Amino acid sequence: MSKRVTIQDIADELGLSRNTVSKALNNAGGLADSTRERIIQTAMDMGYKQFAFLAASQTMRPHDEQAQPLDGPNEIALLTTMYIDRDHFGSLTLDALQNDLTKRGYILNTHRVTKDDISQMSLPITLHLDKTAAIVCLEMFDRAYDDMVCDLGIPTLFMDGPAKTDGYVLNADQLYMDNRDGIISLVSNMIERGITRIGFVGNWEHCQSFLERYEAFRFAMILAGVAVDERFCIKQNKLAPIYARLSALDDLPQLFICANDFVAFDVHRALKKMGVGVPEDILLSGFDDSSASRHWEPQLTTIHIHTQSMAYSAMHLLITRMQEPGLEFRQVYTQTDLIYRESTDPAAAAQKEAELI
Repeated sequence: MSKRVTIQDIADELGLSRNTVSKALNNAGGLADSTRERIIQTAMDMGYKQFAFLAASQTMRPHDEQAQPLDGPNEIALLTTMYIDRDHFGSLTLDALQNDLTKRGYILNTHRVTKDDISQMSLPITLHLDKTAAIVCLEMFDRAYDDMVCDLGIPTLFMDGPAKTDGYVLNADQLYMDNRDGIISLVSNMIERGITRIGFVGNWEHCQSFLERYEAFRFAMILAGVAVDERFCIKQNKLAPIYARLSALDDLPQLFICANDFVAFDVHRALKKMGVGVPEDILLSGFDDSSASRHWEPQLTTIHIHTQSMAYSAMHLLITRMQEPGLEFRQVYTQTDLIYRESTDPAAAAQKEAELI
């Protein structure tokens, strides 16, 4: 079996620090483009876990002539229902994707899909199909509207998508992060620590990723032989209804797993309003590893999404779909990593507080 390539291996190969390589692979910023590209190319060549699949795909080489756009439309249209700020997992992914698309002669333009667009089943007025080579959909969870987009006959990629609660099929390529392994690992670890009263907060019908995270939570509980207390499964995403549900409970679980970091922040706000402390009274975890999760008090246990890997996977799916429109639709998942922080570690939180006194 070949040795698994690590970040340190890449750093040693290039004579750079481990921190510098890590920043490049996670698109964390603060590096020159030439340095980032050199690190990513070396990672691909060495078969690093995020990019190993690319080594066999010549369409993904940075200077591959076959990846250059053909004569015709060169716009990649990003359709989204919301403003993608820097804390959204898609922000860094789109930055990296835009950079790669530009090198290939494509232009990534954002088109906001409004509530009126959805209700009227109309495309944004800024979108011109005759100039569009492909479509990327992000934060697009209305089934009827998404089906309409899929029927346009233009290569389309969904980054996440509507919840598949009843066998729903999305006729397009789909890109997801691994929503299961980190949560299963977290639940298993907590149960080993004697923490068995675990709940989930987040509307699992909001999107497919939320649904998969909820399913992972329940599956992990089943594997451990621990019953799920349905009182602690709160199908809400916003502060006011979360607070209403929490304040109506006679007791609380030992841990809440939240659908993403921002749901976790609202859970924390609701608990704080109730006089319940995190992590001293209840443990809390999120998903996405947003920059805010690292600055929250206490720092939030979460699951990291590899944005560079998401960008390369998106590029691969887009380019191959444009080159071979008849390919069967594909669903691709990229690796995620569980990151433990103070919100699930009372000892660490107490130690940090003591150091600040």
